[in-house]
Amino acid sequence: MDEKDIRILTAIAKDGTASPDRIEDTTGIPKSTVHYRLNRLRESGVIENDLHNIDLEKVGLSITLISEVWAEFEEGYHDLVGEKLAAVEGVNQVYFTMGDTDFVVIAHVADREMVETFVEDYEAIEEIERTSSKFVITTVKDERNPLNDFDVETLVEALAE
Repeated sequence: MDEKDIRILTAIAKDGTASPDRIEDTTGIPKSTVHYRLNRLRESGVIENDLHNIDLEKVGLSITLISEVWAEFEEGYHDLVGEKLAAVEGVNQVYFTMGDTDFVVIAHVADREMVETFVEDYEAIEEIERTSSKFVITTVKDERNPLNDFDVETLVEALAE
């Protein structure tokens, strides 16, 4: 994969579409090149389906990092600290949680050096007291669309008005 592939994948992730016209507008890469690259990314398995799910392992972001974060308690800290954590480059998900841990932060990284950078970035946030990070060894389930985790009837019963 090269810079053009990465720019195309980033545009897909950002815009939620693989429309060659939109990708061309976003990246400046000619539409004919976008078509060619999309086909190649599909054939190599990086783009898994028409929903354009990206195989992070094939991209090179094969390590899932799960970090628990404890912060100083003060009024509105969950918004302030949550925004600061979300602003760390590469952070995918930030959850403010109840219980012993204040936040759970998910990131996908390439190597240990990136893990170290993440931990340093977290701990540079003034309000953070401590962190604990874990590497995922094996992904048992990674459903990207929560609707797929329910039977249709369960969703109809719970969500239909």
